[in-house]
Amino acid sequence: MRKAVCPGSFDPVTNGHIDIVERASRLFDEVVVAVGVNKSKSRLFTAEERIAMLVEACQPFANVRVAGFSGLLTTFCAENSIHAIVKGLRAVSDFDYELQMAQMNASLTDIETVFVPTSPEYSFLASSLVKEVATFGGDVSGLIPGFVNERLKARVAERVAGGQG
Repeated sequence: MRKAVCPGSFDPVTNGHIDIVERASRLFDEVVVAVGVNKSKSRLFTAEERIAMLVEACQPFANVRVAGFSGLLTTFCAENSIHAIVKGLRAVSDFDYELQMAQMNASLTDIETVFVPTSPEYSFLASSLVKEVATFGGDVSGLIPGFVNERLKARVAERVAGGQG
């Protein structure tokens, strides 16, 4: 069985993430969307919230499951018999960083990284930009699933009401 992982923080999941997951699901028998859980990093959504949003977003793909992980991705892959990492590339700058990571991962274990170019309509899209635009009241509804947009608007409103805006 050909298994792959699509790792990330997904804070929040975007249409670009879903596009990469969908395309990976056509290439591999099983795809695990692995949500990085790092307690020391500040996120807009908790790990549980991010996992729940991804479970909902990935429902259309029968061979995709979602899991959280902490520590090294290569350890997660070894524990789950995964031999491929799928990474979306938006620009050359992504490639520079991701190539270095791919080579490091390959040096640690028997794992290949597969680079998938982002669909042109998502080439600018990043979770950090979505959060920033939403924080300033911009419309990000075309960039994220509708249910994620509702949760994002609610979270931004909570932060503004709490003085963290």
